[in-house]
This record gives sequence, C-alpha cells and structure tokens, in this order.
Amino acid sequence: MRKKIQTQLRRIEEEENIKILLAVESGSRAWGFASPDSDYDVRFIYIRRMEDYLKLEKVRDVIELPMDDVLDMNGWDLQKTLRLLYKSNPTLFEWFSSPIVYQETEFADKFRDLMIQYFSSEKTLYHYISMAEGNYREYLKDDFVRAKKYFYVLRPVLACQWILDQGTPPPMLFSELMEAELPAELTGAVKQLLEIKMNSPEVKLIPRIPEINEHLDESILRMKRSVRSLEDRHTPDWNALNQIFWQELSSGSF
Repeated sequence: MRKKIQTQLRRIEEEENIKILLAVESGSRAWGFASPDSDYDVRFIYIRRMEDYLKLEKVRDVIELPMDDVLDMNGWDLQKTLRLLYKSNPTLFEWFSSPIVYQETEFADKFRDLMIQYFSSEKTLYHYISMAEGNYREYLKDDFVRAKKYFYVLRPVLACQWILDQGTPPPMLFSELMEAELPAELTGAVKQLLEIKMNSPEVKLIPRIPEINEHLDESILRMKRSVRSLEDRHTPDWNALNQIFWQELSSGSF
C-alpha cells in the first residue's frame, strides 16, 4: 500500500504541477489503533510555482481526491498552511508529528523547528475539548456504541491533559498519551477496548463502558473549567512565516 500511495503522490505532482513538501498518514493508522478495515488517510503539504501565486485570479489552496474504498487523500497549499500555523491550527501539529511519513523534503524539518513558536495551549485546548464533547454527545450516549468512537473522545481528552501537564503539543500516538495521562485504574479497560478496536470491523458495536464514560464526563467538565483560567501568551509573528514561504518559492524546488 505504501508504494501505491507514493505512486499516487507522484501522479498528483505531475497533474497539478506542484511539489509535495510533506505527505503523512493522519488517521487511526497514525494514532496507532487501526482496525483491519481502516482506510488510509493521507494528508500532504504542497507548493506551486511562483507564477501561480502572482496571478490575479485566485488559485485553489486545497487538493482533494475522490475517495476510493481504502484511500482518502487531500492536501493544503503552503500559503494556506502558513496562515493556519499563525493561528496555531492543531491539525498541522498532528500532521507534522505523524509517525508514518510517505514523502518529505528538507522543508519539513525547518517547519517543525518553527512550529513550537506558534503553539497556543489555549486554542489547542478549545479545539480538543470541542472535539471530545461533540463526539461524546453524538456517539457514546446509547446502551450500545461503536468501539472506535470511544477513541474519538479518549484521544482528545488525553491530549488536553497532556497540554495542561506539559504545555507542549500532544504526541500523535495514542499509546504515548495513554502511558502519560490515562489514570491507572482505567488502563485495563482501555487496553481491552484497544484490542477490540484493532481486531474488529469499524462498525463493531459494544455495550457502553460505564467507568470510561464516567471518566470522560468528569474530564471534559474539568478541562472546560481549566481552560477558562489560562492566560493565552500566544503572540505570533508573520516575519518567520513570510521568510520560510519566500525561501521555498525561491529554492527551485521544481
């Protein structure tokens, strides 16, 4: 599958007349708890030729490919990427910490070094709290729930706790979050849930797990209180972002 993905990335470069700077896995495979039938969620950052950025007509800043049975691919233009980093976009921090990399250039390391300057604990906490609360309300209230949906709440809750404890972007791998932030009394139940998730179809239904639901309920409420007391010291600067953009444009990547 890796070879198929890399072939597809080269085809996108040729057809779109772009250079892909980074391509990674972003879904459950990168989080470390893929099901046997999980699809591949490939995300990439790309740059166009200089003349495309100088046109009067607006050039689309995303590339989205039609999804097939197993492969979902889309990418963001570098200009869009840098504007989102200015706002401390949590998705970008996830992509650039993915353990599964399909393609990268020297840009990726330069960008990773730069990113921490733009990390906002407050904005990232609000993102993960909203994700956890929304998924909990939508998926985990019934007597029987899809096993995979527990991780759509557990992961952002643990990510929030990591930010509160460490003050840094949370790791992508669920195992790292679990080891650092999951209460010991829940380890057995979550490991059992992981085993079900990784050995069952995506649609697998299981009885709701009261002790996990109770922990999630309490954690979401506690984190909503905690984020209100945070002082956002995020003071982004455009200069470094403009510089890296011009460096990539003038580097002759094509």
